[in-house]
Amino acid sequence: MLSSVFVSQGVTKIRLTGGEPTVRRDILPLMHQIGELRQHGLKEICITTNGISLHRKLDSMVEAGLTGVNLSLDTLDPWQFQIMTRRKGYDAVQKSIDRMLELNRLGAGIKLKINCVVMRGVNDREILPFVEMTQEKNVEVRFIEYMPFDGNKWNKKKMLSYSEMLDLIRARYPTLHKVQDHKNDTSKTWHVPGFAGRIGFITSMTHNFCGTCNRLRITSDGNLKVCLFGNAEVSLRDILRQSNQGEPIDEQAFEAIKQLEMARRQGLTSSGQLPLGLAPNEMELLDVIGAAVKGKKEKHAGIGALEHMKNRPMILIESGSARMVSISGKNITSRVAKAACTVRFSNKTAIDLIRENQMKKGDVLGVARVAGIMASKRTPDLIPLCHPIPLSKVSVDLDVTGDDTIEILATVTCDGKTGVEMEALTAASTAALTVYDMCKAVDKAMVIEGLRVVLKDGGKSGRWEMA
Repeated sequence: MLSSVFVSQGVTKIRLTGGEPTVRRDILPLMHQIGELRQHGLKEICITTNGISLHRKLDSMVEAGLTGVNLSLDTLDPWQFQIMTRRKGYDAVQKSIDRMLELNRLGAGIKLKINCVVMRGVNDREILPFVEMTQEKNVEVRFIEYMPFDGNKWNKKKMLSYSEMLDLIRARYPTLHKVQDHKNDTSKTWHVPGFAGRIGFITSMTHNFCGTCNRLRITSDGNLKVCLFGNAEVSLRDILRQSNQGEPIDEQAFEAIKQLEMARRQGLTSSGQLPLGLAPNEMELLDVIGAAVKGKKEKHAGIGALEHMKNRPMILIESGSARMVSISGKNITSRVAKAACTVRFSNKTAIDLIRENQMKKGDVLGVARVAGIMASKRTPDLIPLCHPIPLSKVSVDLDVTGDDTIEILATVTCDGKTGVEMEALTAASTAALTVYDMCKAVDKAMVIEGLRVVLKDGGKSGRWEMA
C-alpha cells in the first residue's frame, strides 16, 4: 500500500533493505507485488543484502523486476570474513556474485554494487584488492566512510577518509579519473581506464551529500525517516491501519481494501477526478509525509558532532517484525523511576566477607554500584526496542540487611519523552548480577529475586508507586 502511494506521487525507485531482507519468508511475493507497480511508473526495484542466501532467490527476483543489488562485503579474505561477520558464508556470497554476473551476461541488466565499509587497522589493506576486482568484473565497488550508529563502537581513529582512500588508490593507479555523477547520487564515482567496473566513495563523514539527497526510509515498525542520521520519525503505520479499524493489515484485509479502492477509483474517474493510490486515507498519508519532508534538515552534523548524536542502531531500522513505538508526539517532562531487587544468600559467610571487605574480587558493594550505573546508560544497547535517552541522574544503593540479604534500589531520572523504568530495572538487575559474580565462589546457592519497578513518575500517566 505504501509503495503504491509513493509511486503515485512520482517515486521511481524502491529499495528493500534491512537487516537482511532475503531471510523474510515473504520476500519473493513482496517483490512481485511491488513489481506490479512498474506499469504505474516504478522504474527500479533494488535490494541491499549480505548475499549469503541471495543466489537461491535471485532468479525469481529478476522475474519480479529486480534492477539493482547492493551487496555488503567488507573483506575478500574468507577467514577475515568469518571473523568480521561471526559466521561462515564467504563462498555463498561469491556464489551470489557469480550468479548475478552470469544473469547479466544473459541480459538481466542487474546493477551490482559492492558496499565496503572501510575501517583503519581492520580492512583498509584490502582497498586495492577490491579495486582490482573491478578490472575484469562489471561491478561498482563503493568504499564507505565508517559512520557512527548506536552500538557500533564508533571510533574516529578507525575512520579512513575519502581523500586518504583516494590517495592510496591513485598511488597504484595514477590514471584514475572522476566519472560524472547523477545529481542525486550518494556516491562519488571514479574509474580506472581499461577496467570493466568502477569504484565509488560514500563520504557521509567528510563530504556530506545532504543537499542532493532524495531518499526516504520506511522502518520495519512503520515509521518514516527523512534522514538516516536524523532522530525524527513519523508513524505511517497508524494512519494505514485506520483503513482496517486500527488492526494490522494482513493479506486478506489488503485484498479487501484494494477491491474497495478500485471501486472508488472507477467512481472518481467517471466524475473527472484523477484516482490516487490504493490507500483509502491517502491524502492524510500525503499530508504527513509532506510535512516530514519539508522538515528535513539541510545537512546532518559533521565529524565531532555526528558521532555524539543518538540514533537508532542500523539493525533496528529495517529488520524483523519488532516494533519500536514512536514517541515523536510526546511532550518532554521530568521523569523518574525506581527499581528494586534482592540478593539472598544461603548462609552468612558471604555477608560477613562483604561487610569486612574481604571478598577476593574486592569491594562487592562499590563495584556493583558502579556496574549498575554503567548498565543503565547502556540500556538501549541491551534492550533492542528501548529509545536512547539522555539520563539526568542514576543512583544505585545496596544495603546489607540481616545475615543473608542485600537489598538493591536503583533510581533513574531524566527530562525526556519516555519513561526510564527499563533503565532502572537494568541498573538494579546488573548490580545484582555483579554481586552474584563476585560472591559465587563463596555461595553458589544464592538467589536473585523480586526484580520490580517500585515507583515511576512523570509523563501522561502521572505517578505510580507500589504499595
